[in-house]
Amino acid sequence: MLKFKTKWFDKWTKRNNVSDGELLKTLENITYNLGTADLGNGLYKTRMPKLGQGKSGGFRTIVVFKESEIAIFVFGFSKNEKENLDKDELKYFKKLAKDLLKLNHQEIAEMKKEGNFICLKE
Repeated sequence: MLKFKTKWFDKWTKRNNVSDGELLKTLENITYNLGTADLGNGLYKTRMPKLGQGKSGGFRTIVVFKESEIAIFVFGFSKNEKENLDKDELKYFKKLAKDLLKLNHQEIAEMKKEGNFICLKE
């Protein structure tokens, strides 16, 4: 499975001290439907704990996901900053998920080369 974070999401993880290891655990949670919400079109909202805290007051991540093929972390926010996505944001992310899941291997390689997709470190 290809596992990426967007350039924006990479900056967000650095600001919030979120490791790639934590993101990989989040992908397992999507696979086993633990603390995740299927928003449709290959888009998932996940709950992720903040360092030293639980999931309920932690982070929320938006992930484009197609099982056994690709996962792309695209957005993150803290539960205390924002309760949920609004209707316009949800519409935007669903469209984005649809577009990202249509990318072929050459287009994905180009996104990596341009620095728009960053591989998660196992």
